[in-house]
Amino acid sequence: MGHQLHISIDAFFIDLCAKNPIAMNSIRLRGLLASIIIVLTSITSSYAQKWQTDLARIDLDTLFKPFYHGVASGDPLSDAVIIWTRVTPDTQTTGNITVDWKIATDTNMANVVNSGTAITYDTIDYTVKVDVNGLQADTWYYYEFRALNRNSLIGRTKTSPVGDNSQVRFAVVSCSSYEHGYFNAYERIANRNDIEAVLHLGDYIYEYEAGGYSNNITGRDYEPTNEIVSLSDYRTRMSLYHLDHDLRLLHQQYPFIVVWDDHETANNSWYGGANNHNSSTEGPWPDRKSAAIQAYFEWLPIRKPDQNDDERIYRKFSYGDLLDLYMLDTRLEGRDEQLDFTSSQLNDPNRTILGAEQYNWLVNKLDSSTAQWQILGQQVMVAPLEAASIPLNNDQWDGYPYERQKFFNAMDSNGVNNLVVLTGDIHTSWGNDLPFHPSINYNSGTGAGSMGVEFVTTSITSPGLPLSIGSALVKLNNPHVKYVDLDQKGYLIIDINKITVQADWYYVPTVTSVDYSDAYAESWYANDLDGYLKGSSTPSTSIFPAPIKPPLLPHNTSVGISSLPNEAVLFGVYPNPVEDKLLAKFFLLSQAEVNMKIIDMSGKEIIIKKLGTLNRGLFYTDINMSKLAPGAYLLILESPSQTLSRKIIKN
Repeated sequence: MGHQLHISIDAFFIDLCAKNPIAMNSIRLRGLLASIIIVLTSITSSYAQKWQTDLARIDLDTLFKPFYHGVASGDPLSDAVIIWTRVTPDTQTTGNITVDWKIATDTNMANVVNSGTAITYDTIDYTVKVDVNGLQADTWYYYEFRALNRNSLIGRTKTSPVGDNSQVRFAVVSCSSYEHGYFNAYERIANRNDIEAVLHLGDYIYEYEAGGYSNNITGRDYEPTNEIVSLSDYRTRMSLYHLDHDLRLLHQQYPFIVVWDDHETANNSWYGGANNHNSSTEGPWPDRKSAAIQAYFEWLPIRKPDQNDDERIYRKFSYGDLLDLYMLDTRLEGRDEQLDFTSSQLNDPNRTILGAEQYNWLVNKLDSSTAQWQILGQQVMVAPLEAASIPLNNDQWDGYPYERQKFFNAMDSNGVNNLVVLTGDIHTSWGNDLPFHPSINYNSGTGAGSMGVEFVTTSITSPGLPLSIGSALVKLNNPHVKYVDLDQKGYLIIDINKITVQADWYYVPTVTSVDYSDAYAESWYANDLDGYLKGSSTPSTSIFPAPIKPPLLPHNTSVGISSLPNEAVLFGVYPNPVEDKLLAKFFLLSQAEVNMKIIDMSGKEIIIKKLGTLNRGLFYTDINMSKLAPGAYLLILESPSQTLSRKIIKN
C-alpha cells in the first residue's frame, strides 16, 4: 500500500468459523437430517452484530518499559524451565542488547537459585528465551529480567514432579481469535491459583486480515491489517497478542505447554499447503510456513525438541509416575492434504495425519511408558463425527481413518491403558468415548469397546454454533459422544489423580465485552482402567482439592525507575535488513502529530512521511525503500516531545 498509513477499522463479520464441525460436507446428507444439519450450520449475518464495548485490552503501561510484552515461561521439566521476555529497545539502541535474568524461590527475589546473562538482537526480534536448569522438582519459582536499566514484571513458574505423585491439574485452552472478542477466559484461569500449567492446543493467533474473520468489536482490530504472510507480519501479530492484558497476565502466572494448530500458519494447513494459502499471490508455501514457525519459536516459551529440525514440535513431558503428556503435531509434521470423503484414496494405508516418524515415536513412547495415565495433547477431534453414518469433517481424524484405526490397534496389542486425548480446534466442547477397539463392538450403555476418552475444550473467543438443537442431534447420530456444547466460550480444567481423570468445563458469560466472571457447567470422568466416560455434577475442585499454591503476582507493578516515554513507543521495524518495504510499528500513549523520516548516515533526510495527528493507540506504517542505495540509514519517528530512532540496513 505504498506510503499509506494503516489504521485498524471496524470489520464486517463475513464467515462462520471454518472449524464448525457440522459445516463440512452437509450437502451429502439426505432428507430431513440434511435440512436440520444445514440449518445448524447456516449462521448468517443475522448472528453478526456491531458491538460497542470497552476499550481494547492493549494494556500499554509505561511501568513495563522496556518489557511491554511481559514475561512468560513454559515447557517445565523436573529440573528446568524456559523463561521468556521481549525487550523493546530505547530510541538510540542499536545492535545487541544484554539482558540479565534470575530465578528465585521467593517473591522478593532474594533467594536466587540461578542467574545469568542473555543477548538479544534484531534478528530474533529482540525476544529473549532462557532454558534455566539446575532446578528442584515440583517447585514453584519466581523469575525476572533486567535490561536498559529497567526490570521486568516478576513471573511465576513451576517444575514438574518426579516419582510418586498423587495429583496434577491443568487448564486446557485453544482458539483465541483476537477480533472475535476479549480474552476473559485467560483472566479467569490466571486468578484460579489451582493449576500446574496451561496446555494451549493451538490457534494461539489467527492469520486473517482485519475484518476477514471478525466480530466487529470497536478497537479490537488486527495488526497488521493484511493477512499475515511474511516473517514481519507474523511477528507483528504475535506482538499484538502479547500486548493483551489478560494473555500477558496468564503468561506471568503459569508455565505454558503449547502446540500449534493451523491458524499459526494458515487455515486448514497440512505439510504441503493450506486452503487459506494462494501460492500465486502469497508466495511459496514453504516460505510462509518457515516464517510462521520462526515467529512462533521466537515469541513463545517453547523448548525446541530437536535442534536439527526447525519444524518439529512434538515432544513428551512426565509428571512423576502419574502421567506422561505427549504434545503432538497433526498439522505440519506429516499430515497429507485433506480429501473429500468420496475420494477412493481416503483409506489408503500410506495416508497419514501424523507422519511416519511422529507416529512411530508416539507408539514407541506409549509402549515403553510406566506412567499410570497416557495423555495426548493434540489439535483435531479423534472421535467420529457423523450424520446418518456419513462423516462430516475431513480436517479431523475422520479424514484419516486408516491411520486412526492402525493407532488404536497398536494400543490394544501393546496393552496401553488409560489413554486420554485432549483436543482443541473446533470451538465447541465435547466429551467422547473412543469406540475403536479392534475386536469389541462399542456399547454406548456400558462403554465396552472404548479404547480411551477424549475431552475437547471450547475456544477462548472463536465462534461456535449457537443453536441448542444441535447437541441432541449430534448425540443421536454419535452415541459415543457423552457431552457436547456448540456455543459457549471458556476453558477446560483437567484433573488427573490415581483414581480418576476428570474434565470440568467452565464458560464465560460473554466475549464481546470485558467481564471477569465464569461459571462451572458440567463434568465427565473416567476411572482408572475403565476407558470410558461417566458423568458428574461436581467439579474436581470439590472432590480433589488441589494443594495450596504460592501467591499470585501483581500485574501492575514493575521494579526500577527511569524516565518514561512521553507520547510514543517504537515497538519494531521489520524486516531489518530490508529489501523494498519497511514496516514500522508504534504505540501512541496520547494524541500527537507524528512524522516518520528516513535519514542517511550523513544526516540527510531521504524520505519524509507526515502521518498527521493520530489518537492514542497502536499503529503501523510502511515505507518504500526500494529506490534507496544499499547501506545504513536511520528511521526517525518524531512527535512534539520525542524523537525515536532505529538503525536500518538496506540490502
